[in-house]
Amino acid sequence: MARFFELIFDIPLINSTDQSFTYFIDDKEQAAIGKRAMVPFGRRDCLGYIIAEKENAPLELQEDAIKKIRRVVDEEILFDEKNIKIARWMANYYFCSTGQALSTMIPSGRKMIVPEFTDDEQEEQSTLSISNEQADALHAIISPDSETAMHGSLETQMFYLYGVTGSGKTEVFIRAAYNMLEQGKTVIYLVPEISLTHQTAKMIGERFGSQSATLHSGMSPSQRLAEWMRIKKGEASIVVGPRSAVFAPMHNLGLIIIDEEHDNSYKSGNTPRYHARQIAFRRCTTESAKLLMGSATPSAEAWKLMQEGNIKRLDLSKRLCGGGMPEIKAVSLAKTQGCLTKELIDEIRKTAQLNKQTILFMNRRGFAHFYQCPVCDWEQTCRRCSVSLTWHKSRGKCICHYCGYSEPPPSACPKCGCVEAGYRGFGTEMIEEEVRQTFPDLRICRIDADTAGKKDGLEDTLLKFKAGMVDILLGTQMVAKGLNFPGVRLVGVVFADTGLHLPDFRAAERTFSLIVQVAGRAGRYFPDSKVIVQTLRMDDPVITKSCALDVTGFFSAELNQRKMLSFPPYSRLIRFVIRAKNQKKAETAVKRLASFAKPLLPQGADILGPAECPIGMINSNYRFQLILRCPSMNAIHDAAKEILERYEKGKDTRTYLEIDVDPVSML
Repeated sequence: MARFFELIFDIPLINSTDQSFTYFIDDKEQAAIGKRAMVPFGRRDCLGYIIAEKENAPLELQEDAIKKIRRVVDEEILFDEKNIKIARWMANYYFCSTGQALSTMIPSGRKMIVPEFTDDEQEEQSTLSISNEQADALHAIISPDSETAMHGSLETQMFYLYGVTGSGKTEVFIRAAYNMLEQGKTVIYLVPEISLTHQTAKMIGERFGSQSATLHSGMSPSQRLAEWMRIKKGEASIVVGPRSAVFAPMHNLGLIIIDEEHDNSYKSGNTPRYHARQIAFRRCTTESAKLLMGSATPSAEAWKLMQEGNIKRLDLSKRLCGGGMPEIKAVSLAKTQGCLTKELIDEIRKTAQLNKQTILFMNRRGFAHFYQCPVCDWEQTCRRCSVSLTWHKSRGKCICHYCGYSEPPPSACPKCGCVEAGYRGFGTEMIEEEVRQTFPDLRICRIDADTAGKKDGLEDTLLKFKAGMVDILLGTQMVAKGLNFPGVRLVGVVFADTGLHLPDFRAAERTFSLIVQVAGRAGRYFPDSKVIVQTLRMDDPVITKSCALDVTGFFSAELNQRKMLSFPPYSRLIRFVIRAKNQKKAETAVKRLASFAKPLLPQGADILGPAECPIGMINSNYRFQLILRCPSMNAIHDAAKEILERYEKGKDTRTYLEIDVDPVSML
């Protein structure tokens, strides 16, 4: 029995990603690689991860200086060498500690709550017939001699199911999963949002029975731990969940599916800032599995790889279930009083008369976007962030959507006293109020971050809408992705321009994708569906191409522009964000970082900044950024390591550095 064990911790150690700490075995001798343990660390007890065991203490340590493990948390092995290898790779690539990476992967529960199952038998594969396009795509995916995509010295089989909304991508995903299970292999099925996880998990549960499992952050830590152990023991062969499910401890992994691949929620906003697509690719290459992605609006990176033949593209061009592509029309908001144009009001009424349903989409919650004085231009902003406060009428407060700060609305302009000062722009609350006033006879529900937080609010509303108990569903991007509602005839994009104003090179791509995705909710089961896109920018190429559902035309223009400007996918980025309570300290720190970066830049690389972030302050922290850009990630990554090592020596401890490899947001 080993006497000493090496542990790692969920603490930031940018320059020592593999640093571990040695401890004596616990009194009960329960310690083992793959378990968690409580140990003394500094002046407190910490939860650590046991990653190695040794018969003898390291030569540089005196045995009497080595502390003892106080208590082993887990009865069973929770993770293995494969998990540790992924964590070490993540630590190196995303500039975090191995402990931070492993902590992200492993559920944090201490006691397991065993889930209940209502279906103990796997159901037979669906007898529904599939189209020729679906059959061809499925054959390409499951064929043993599938084409192989190269990536450096690694190789994997990568496929992209590119099809219009409602073309049956999900059925191909499921049948590909069946094929893997028949071969004795396992499957991970990723979806972008928890709101979609419920729908997909239910469908997978109906088709695969107790062989299925679900992992997502909406579960309690204990429930997640129970599912994790079921998977690890081989009791589940297919796992559904958002980005964190990519770490599921599958044995003999055969396939990872990434549904709605374009979605930004696959990228983590906290350390480690990993992208589930990158982790999926890594797992597929090291575990000889296939990677299957799909979307009606691929990411720019995926579109380029398909064009170059590095990902095999499989097309689904026709809607199934009798639906046709909707008629999409852009309508100007320029002379409209309120949120709804006459064209949209008329179509909502007509849709109700046909006993069909309407979805109204607005990617901004709250009642009004900002408070502004027409005389002196004073604007109500957050005291802790450099953003406008949003007026939430139902709560009687003006709220910051970044830090949560709130204050009551002013009765007049605090600067000049003008009583005509008021709120401009609109959000889901204002739209709901106007819709209720315009259509008092219709049943209306709203879905956004404010309503979804209520117990069973989101799932209950979606079930009611699908059952035809709601006439108009109003919401943010929660209603734009992946949801399938048979009764929807009309989709109204209340204000399409919201994202186009953002100072981010991906703004056009995000806006285009959202419009096309939400338009895809209309008319899946019948012809004569409509989409009304309200805008103040009738001639903007993003608006015109999204209304024409011209994905090829959009990416042709967008990629040409990205190439000219040297932005991804024609370059790779590493973004450094320095934040501090003191503006001068943050600014000094980013200039110091830049001074180290400039002489270390590899050939072909350049620096963007240093500069203030587009959102210069969040939660009373001033923010400055420096971005490294280069065609090669290897070259820029090596430079970033050296820059960090130099920066960490003698840095001001009152500043904090965030590192984001392949950032998806530049705000």
